[in-house]
Amino acid sequence: MIKKKTEENNSEEAVEAKKKLSQAEYEKEVIKLADSGLTSEKIGETLRKKGIHPKEYNKKISQILGNKYINPDLKNVETKLSKIQKHAEKNPQDKRAKREKDRVFSQLRKVKLYLEKKSK
Repeated sequence: MIKKKTEENNSEEAVEAKKKLSQAEYEKEVIKLADSGLTSEKIGETLRKKGIHPKEYNKKISQILGNKYINPDLKNVETKLSKIQKHAEKNPQDKRAKREKDRVFSQLRKVKLYLEKKSK
């Protein structure tokens, strides 16, 4: 009896996953995930987990986001730098954190320069 219930639940989930969204519904889903703070790479990953494959649709995730799109590399380096800066302020004696802050800052600068050259 327990097996029947789990089999029914699995079949219902499979039917939901096999439904294909329209282009408008797909774009709404991408924007909703972006508003929750995910980068484009994480949005694609969560969509694939739900059974929605971005390659089946006309637009890329970055095209749908438009002005909201932030390069994932840039965002990741910025968050890393902010965490290190907070740590360095709390722990002024930590010389390794100061060195790491300088290293990550230069990495951020290099990523920004690369993206500027790429956009031209």
